[in-house]
Amino acid sequence: MTLVITLPPELEEKLRRRAADVGKDAATFARETLEEKLQGPRSLDEILAPFRKQIAQSGMSDPELDDFYESLRDEVWQKRLDEPK
Repeated sequence: MTLVITLPPELEEKLRRRAADVGKDAATFARETLEEKLQGPRSLDEILAPFRKQIAQSGMSDPELDDFYESLRDEVWQKRLDEPK
């Protein structure tokens, strides 16, 4: 498939620079970048899989996780309260 895309000059220049940085022509770099983007996670389950794996490996129980996140939330909230207005 041949696809023609009109890019603003600034974006075209950025594409050419990035491609040159990795020793590729702009068309190859653009195709590979598009392939990467299209191969990325497609569902929330896929996006959350690494996080869920870390949680499972941590060995923390659900109540321990609840306490952990509640303490983080409280810490962030306290920092916001302590910030000068």
